[in-house]
Amino acid sequence: MSDKESRRKNVIEVLNKARAMELQAIHQYMNQHYNLDDKDYGELAAKMKLIAIDEMRHAEAFAERVKELGGEPTTEPAARPEKGQKVEAMFPFDAELEDDTIDIYNQFLLVCRENGDSVSMKIFEQIIEDEQAHFNYFDAIANHIEDLGATYLARMAGTSSATGLQPQGFVITGKGGGA
Repeated sequence: MSDKESRRKNVIEVLNKARAMELQAIHQYMNQHYNLDDKDYGELAAKMKLIAIDEMRHAEAFAERVKELGGEPTTEPAARPEKGQKVEAMFPFDAELEDDTIDIYNQFLLVCRENGDSVSMKIFEQIIEDEQAHFNYFDAIANHIEDLGATYLARMAGTSSATGLQPQGFVITGKGGGA
């Protein structure tokens, strides 16, 4: 294997590790979205869904870069989602997940730099900014729940879970073809 191929392999490895982490986050946040929606915490559910969609975009960006480098994107999440969490436990859990992700992605960014891949480096830089915004949100909500408890959760109960997203799926756009 040439030095160039070896460097490319190192970058593909961290991109796939990051993709697996994103797949885990998607499963985690969508599971929490459903649970929050079921408990009628609409506003919290809507934001959780939007964050899961951000993670979907990240997973796709990592997959596209892996393909550009000649690799095969992983389809396996890094871990299984934690299910059945109480609302009070979700947001500190997610803040820690995002904080760990930021730390790991900064290390992955260095791997890309050390292996001479500035394109992958930029992808990590951009995604780290998104993960920081997710961390800030989860940490703020965790603090509200810790400080205000049932009062804060009562304020969230009965709020709308509408995200304002327009359906953009394959069938909706008419690109699915038909008979």
